[in-house]
Amino acid sequence: AVADVLDALADDAAQRIVAALSEPKTASELSEECDVPLSTTYRKLETLVDASLLTESTDIRRDGQHTTRYSVAFDEVRVSIDGEADRELTVEFERPDRTRDERLADLWSELREET
Repeated sequence: AVADVLDALADDAAQRIVAALSEPKTASELSEECDVPLSTTYRKLETLVDASLLTESTDIRRDGQHTTRYSVAFDEVRVSIDGEADRELTVEFERPDRTRDERLADLWSELREET
């Protein structure tokens, strides 16, 4: 929704988190790098994921533990007024091309959620 995207991007801590994601990072890494408490970092990450601004990927280690990493899910976000009569705000995303590994990680995450 338009409001979710605008609310997420209007937040200073969320902006710092997005700016710090030059590569996939964990919540702990982002918390330290952005000087944001870890609990706040998790809330901001959830808001950004819910607004489709970030994606999550899960790394499964040999010991069975998993690590969630976050990546920016857009190259560009455009907010515009759509239509002559209703003048409704719309949001369009220009998304980066997904690598084969990213697509496989998404499928693995979906499979884990279903089981």
